[in-house]
Amino acid sequence: MKRHFLSLVVFAVLVTALPVFAAVDTWQVDTNHSAAHFSVRHLGISTVRGEFSKVTGTVQYDPADVTKSVVDITIPATTFNTNVEARDRDLRSANWLDVEKFPNLTFKSTKVESAGQGKLKVTGDLTIHGVTKSVVLDVEGPNTVTDPRGNAHMGAGATTKISRKDFGLTANPMAVGDEVQITLDVELAKARPPQ
Repeated sequence: MKRHFLSLVVFAVLVTALPVFAAVDTWQVDTNHSAAHFSVRHLGISTVRGEFSKVTGTVQYDPADVTKSVVDITIPATTFNTNVEARDRDLRSANWLDVEKFPNLTFKSTKVESAGQGKLKVTGDLTIHGVTKSVVLDVEGPNTVTDPRGNAHMGAGATTKISRKDFGLTANPMAVGDEVQITLDVELAKARPPQ
């Protein structure tokens, strides 16, 4: 009788907990509608901007408790583009990003917290050029919408500033500024459950 009672209690606890676990949805980055952008000062008088494309990754998001959310993003370094081919070849080379040796930039969250209405602060490990440093992303969103076909989409924008020297990118300090602003614009689609 006691064992039967304990089984009922355990079952009741599990059933009560199910909505909590189910509240965390997994979203896949929509590569065609996502990109990472950067800007850095050149000679202290102008700003050079560039983009990484083919961003991939997942976000596990719980709107009821954002602290349970997890962000995991991969950015192919080989997609680096400033629209100046000679400069891009140099920046992809061993002088800078060394994309043959370090083909990806990654960001993996370690902490997610609310920063006010419609804003998040996401702390995580950013890896560039084989070096990993903790950075904080200031996030606008996320915002969700359902398209005419009934598919759920979520979007967010995130920014952070880094020192390129912290990541071993020390070339040409007289011409290229140390502070790099990074902006990540992502659109996500809710991951479909396995069939």
